[in-house]
Amino acid sequence: MELLDLGSLVPDAIPRLETPDLLLRPPRPTDLPEAAALHQDPAFYRYLGGKPHSEEDVWRRMLAQLGHWSMLGYGSWSIEEKATGRYAGTVGFFDVRRDLTPSLKGTPEAGWVLAPRLHGRGYASQAVQAAHAWADAHFPGPRITCIIDPGNEASLRLARRFGYQEFARTIYHDDEIVLLERFR
Repeated sequence: MELLDLGSLVPDAIPRLETPDLLLRPPRPTDLPEAAALHQDPAFYRYLGGKPHSEEDVWRRMLAQLGHWSMLGYGSWSIEEKATGRYAGTVGFFDVRRDLTPSLKGTPEAGWVLAPRLHGRGYASQAVQAAHAWADAHFPGPRITCIIDPGNEASLRLARRFGYQEFARTIYHDDEIVLLERFR
């Protein structure tokens, strides 16, 4: 079955953000093939649970992106590289009610993933900067959290660059995870 691009049905409340090299926009059904392929790439999923994700799981993630906007007034954007028009990853905020101690429930949790083909170009910084500028203007509370695999040095450096500081380490899905927080 061919996926339809129902972009006109995406709520207008989801902002579209732009950086010099990227568009941050709502997810589209046409993102699925490239998103699913990324989730099969070991360089991409290495710090996302350490195993590939099925097309079904990726599709559910995309649906959850839209659901966050509808239910919480915030969510994640698909990242599109302007030069190529290709899907490049996601960036944004969510509340997935993780079973963690200490709990992150009730605080927006930031997250970002970028296609390995684009690493080292400053794209992750552009996307995180744009998303956080939007969050700083729209979130009522002063705190945003995130979790990062302790081996993901690049992501930890990026988080620190944007003001995140480690406040705990815990186990999540049988693996150690770093919990970070950022205050405005």
